[in-house]
Amino acid sequence: MGASQFHFEDILTDKGVADEFRVLPLASRTFFAFRLAALVVGALVIVQLVRVGLFARAEYVAQSRDNVRNTGILPARRGRIVDRFGAVLAGNEKVFRVVLLPRELPRDEAARRRVIDLVSELFDLDADELVRTVARRTRYFDDRVVVASAIDQDEFVSLLQYGLPGVRVEEGFRRVHDVPFAFSHTLGFTGFADEEDLVLRPTLAFSDMIGKTGIEAYYDAHLRGQHGAEVYFRDSRGAITDSRVTTLASHGSHVSTYIDKEFQEYFYSRMMTALDGLERYVGVGIAMNPSNGEVLALFSIPSYDTSRVAEYLSGEHLPLFNRAIGGQYSPGSTIKPLVAVAAQAEGVMTPEDIVFSAGYIEIPNPYFPDQPSIFKDWKAHGWVDMRSALARSSNVYFYEVGGGFGARVGLGIVRLKKWWQLFGLGEVTGIDVSGEARGLLPDPDWKESRVGDIWRVGDTYNASIGQGDLLVSPIGLLNYITSIANGGLLYTPRIMKTVYDDAGAVVAASRPTVLRDMRREMSDFLVPVQEGMRDAVIQEYGTARLLRDIPMPVWGKTGSAQVAGNRKTNAFFVGYGAAPYGADDPLAEADDNGAKPEIAILVIVEDAKEGSLNVVPVARDVFEWYYEHRIKVKS
Repeated sequence: MGASQFHFEDILTDKGVADEFRVLPLASRTFFAFRLAALVVGALVIVQLVRVGLFARAEYVAQSRDNVRNTGILPARRGRIVDRFGAVLAGNEKVFRVVLLPRELPRDEAARRRVIDLVSELFDLDADELVRTVARRTRYFDDRVVVASAIDQDEFVSLLQYGLPGVRVEEGFRRVHDVPFAFSHTLGFTGFADEEDLVLRPTLAFSDMIGKTGIEAYYDAHLRGQHGAEVYFRDSRGAITDSRVTTLASHGSHVSTYIDKEFQEYFYSRMMTALDGLERYVGVGIAMNPSNGEVLALFSIPSYDTSRVAEYLSGEHLPLFNRAIGGQYSPGSTIKPLVAVAAQAEGVMTPEDIVFSAGYIEIPNPYFPDQPSIFKDWKAHGWVDMRSALARSSNVYFYEVGGGFGARVGLGIVRLKKWWQLFGLGEVTGIDVSGEARGLLPDPDWKESRVGDIWRVGDTYNASIGQGDLLVSPIGLLNYITSIANGGLLYTPRIMKTVYDDAGAVVAASRPTVLRDMRREMSDFLVPVQEGMRDAVIQEYGTARLLRDIPMPVWGKTGSAQVAGNRKTNAFFVGYGAAPYGADDPLAEADDNGAKPEIAILVIVEDAKEGSLNVVPVARDVFEWYYEHRIKVKS
């Protein structure tokens, strides 16, 4: 039999051997090894889950936040503020700003501190304070700290050379006010949001530039706009390799105002000249349209540069304080027109009733007969009626009107206060600038609670001439004068004219708002008061006679108020002017009461040397400028 032949028995034998091997069991050590490996892998998984979920949670949350916040801000341009003719009062310029990104700072504490120290040195910052700021930002989940809001080209190049991790240069905008001092209190200033701002408006971030005072603050929601967003793509080392804009910036709307830029610049400059000549430092100027409440000019001196606010925080005479709306002053004799209206309405005095002023009024003292109380006039005026008492500013006349004398029963403090309130004193006017003061209207209850003493007739005398504890804000004082000018309508003063977007579409607009319509109560009582204020200008004995040759009819009231224990005198002028009405001679009295008032002004000089004599020349030049440049050109 050859090699290629097979026997059937051999085949069966081979098959049996194979079957025996197929049914052999695995060794027990194999199963043990498999179970051990499974337990080890399971234990490792559980340990990792515990580590990630508990011990390393903060690290991974931070990493996830970094991924989510891997974005940059595309800053929104703040809206412009313009005057009534479209002249820009506040605009913007592009700048580069430096931001520190805490999430991109080195993890190593020493390296992290070196970056912060170098940034602090480059931008003249307190390194320890910057460390605390970074910690606060982390608490508020803010991802950037602005360390320089605007840098020049040299600083930009220098910063790039360092290549600091966690420090980025971004494009931004800087607010620019065209005239830094004359409009600072009207416009206000902008600054980065602080913790208080974030509490009030949680959608803000610390890097947001917002309005802090003035128009900038009042209309911030319109002016600010909404930032855009840009996503950054990074490689494994964290370097930015690409970016993509996800949200475009929505720029702020623009605010058009009733402010007359050229006029306010002149008014402010003239006031500064007057103060310099008097060697005085504090004053207020306001101008309004009495027919509708439009604010033409508003400023407070001393003022400040809105681009360097920090330099004025501790300035002498409080330059950041807006006295025009936040100041509280004893109004002096400027309160007398109001008292004259009240006297007629309450039947205390007619315009023709006369009072004799010997230069003082004497009240007997029941406890010490030889020590009567003397209330002085600023001079003896002789016999005066309502018109001449207003023109001459007779104190004795208004002592008797307010507190009574002899057989005449005066208004008394209760009725005085009623009329103060009717003219809007003691409450805010609602002007659209933040920080308005209410003033103070004293009465017997107030005095007793404050000083523990009863109200006396002398207190009423002082209140009747705008002295004592009566306090009003400048804007409230001028607003009440405008209601006398226009016939009895008390308007809300308005600065904003319209809010409009880049396309010119109007977003919001203001309309004349009447706070109180007093025409019915006062229709029979205003003309004698207006005539008294006119006589103050055109009569030889008028306290505002320096205004008599202005080529338009002007009505005025001067005032002086002794303050600081009679060591200082604040000087006041309030008045209004109208376009010449229906006669070749603009001073013709027959036409005065029919002329429509176009401008009312207030001038205050604190600690004036000669009382109202120091403010009337300012009023004269302001009225004359307005006539020549605004009223005359219209006619």
